[in-house]
Amino acid sequence: MREVAAILLAAGRATRFGGGPQETKLAADLNGKPLIRYAAEAALASRAVRVGLVTGHAAEKVLSSVADLDLFVVHNPAYAEGLSGSLKAGVAALPESVRGVVILLADMPFVTAGVIDRLIACFEAAPIEPDAVVPLKDGRQGNPVLIGRNLFPEVAKLEGDRGAKALLAGQGRLILDCPIDDAGIEIDVDTREILAGLKRPVS
Repeated sequence: MREVAAILLAAGRATRFGGGPQETKLAADLNGKPLIRYAAEAALASRAVRVGLVTGHAAEKVLSSVADLDLFVVHNPAYAEGLSGSLKAGVAALPESVRGVVILLADMPFVTAGVIDRLIACFEAAPIEPDAVVPLKDGRQGNPVLIGRNLFPEVAKLEGDRGAKALLAGQGRLILDCPIDDAGIEIDVDTREILAGLKRPVS
């Protein structure tokens, strides 16, 4: 069995959402609970062996939104430099036993435990351990993405605002497409208007 963890990236400033210097969209209310809790609870309900949270901007508000959840926390003080720093910090904190990690974006509330488990199942079932597993709906890539340990050294080389998908284009990569008929893998919350009109999609 290939151990797979999950990492929730929650360090960004979310400038398109607006708000003060210590405000974060991840603490914004969605149907009675903070936006970030949806992805966090999905990860904890999945088969991931452990779930990490990478904080940065407005870390105290992010942490207070998930204070009662069993997450290991990694702080990224260089969050302003872009997504790569958070990804590197999260991956570096994983134990050697972990063969892969599901990279979750904290502003995607409709990603379910079932979606995460489907990615893990695809990773485990592959006869040769893939470098990554990508969810695919109607021919389009979505999130989250599962990164295998073979790519962890490449994660360490990322710079700027580049995340997991930046690793998929390299030559010789063994990338496994995982069909997932769930519109939740395509919906993130970038603005207050999107949050206000958010409804669970029909797949």
